Amino acid sequence: MRLFMSYRRTEPVVRAAAKAGMSAASAYRLLKDARPPSQRKEPRGRRCPDPLEGIFEEEVVPLLEAAPGLRPIAVYEELRRRHPDEAFGSRRTLERRIRSWRALHGPDREVIFRQVHEPGRLGLSDFTAMGGLGIIVAGAPLDHMLYHFRLPCGGFEHAHVILGGESFVALAEGLQNALWSAGGAPRLHRTDSLSADFRNLEADARADLTRRYEALCAHYGMEPTRNNTGVAHENGAIESAHAHIKAALGDALLLRGSSAFDTLADYRRFIDEVVIARNRRHAAAIDAERASLLRLPDTRTCDYEEVLVTVTSSGGFTLRKVFYTVPSRLVGHRLRVRLYDDRLDLFIGGTRLMTLRRGRSGDRGKHGHVVDYRHVIHSLRRKPMALMGLVYRDSLFPRTAYRAMFDHMVEVLGDRAACRVMVELLSLAHERACEAELASLLEADLAARRIPDMAALRSHFAPDPADLPMVVVQLGSLACYDSLIVPGEAA
Repeated sequence: MRLFMSYRRTEPVVRAAAKAGMSAASAYRLLKDARPPSQRKEPRGRRCPDPLEGIFEEEVVPLLEAAPGLRPIAVYEELRRRHPDEAFGSRRTLERRIRSWRALHGPDREVIFRQVHEPGRLGLSDFTAMGGLGIIVAGAPLDHMLYHFRLPCGGFEHAHVILGGESFVALAEGLQNALWSAGGAPRLHRTDSLSADFRNLEADARADLTRRYEALCAHYGMEPTRNNTGVAHENGAIESAHAHIKAALGDALLLRGSSAFDTLADYRRFIDEVVIARNRRHAAAIDAERASLLRLPDTRTCDYEEVLVTVTSSGGFTLRKVFYTVPSRLVGHRLRVRLYDDRLDLFIGGTRLMTLRRGRSGDRGKHGHVVDYRHVIHSLRRKPMALMGLVYRDSLFPRTAYRAMFDHMVEVLGDRAACRVMVELLSLAHERACEAELASLLEADLAARRIPDMAALRSHFAPDPADLPMVVVQLGSLACYDSLIVPGEAA
């Protein structure tokens, strides 16, 4: 416009417009009114009556001032209750009006301050639920969480499958695996993972967990920190990463074509492959941060809880609302149990006895059972009817085929005969080490609605005489022993 007005001083309108690069019509409009179009345009008024007139200022605003956190849907329902016969607009209209009012008159909101992350300074730990991926292990849905560790500066990540909930044991195991995988430790470690442990615990138990967490961090030279309860964005550098790693796992499952795994070890290996691929993208930054990490100690510290239990006459012990069976020769003995997230290591004195799979209690505090039929089958053979009312009967059957066959036999043979035959089947599976093969035969019998033939099964799994080795023992001559006598030392 300035250029046109400059040319207009000496040129006609059309020529000045051409030199200024505008049309003649635009030039004549400028001469008529030099204001820009945004200032000449009259504000558009309402095209229809305001549906909230006489309601918003008189009723809605007092509600918002009295309860600043009130949701728009609650205000909408309250207006419908107060004015059932009036049409005061749609819910969306009310939401827009409330949003505009809060922008002008609402309370101040919390501000998030983005942080600069220094190399080697901070490591973050958190747990995230994994139910949305629909993971299946050994034919059953896997109820689990993922322990997630991250160094926000370089982008290093580590993930560890957790079968139980958030606990100190899960944190200690996952954190140590992460530090040794990273090749060093940060100066600060932040987590909110202990909040679940602290809930519903006595003061002494909370203090004990705090001491153990501090001792774990001190072993690696880290300063322990925890973010404020309920303030998730203080852990934002890992909270936001949860969505990214789960999205990467979801994509990898789609490319794999299945979310089913044969064993838990296969699933853990799958998690490791995805995380390693993600770390490979930040390899240069991770390598640069490693130089600033603290040196690792010579050994790991404990990542388990140690508990003393007594084996009862029931052939096992109860720990954390779960009953575990052990060999009956241990009845009456006190065992030292090292409690990990996924297993139990049993010791008697300093001697390691065995490792058991860790069980979990059921919903609403219902007791769980981890039962090995081999531990009790010898006693069950003397009292087969005990199987019918056994508390952990369903957990006693090693495979689904055994449980289904027992239900079928109860229906066909009755309780007493069904218990006797099932105990014999379990005894055969134990003595002949044929649990899987016997289960296949039972599945065939179930498909044909047959009762197992114990005589045929014993014959089928009996040792074949042709396979037995021929052992020939040759006795030496008694005169051979004379060569062992040293001359001059004869008695």
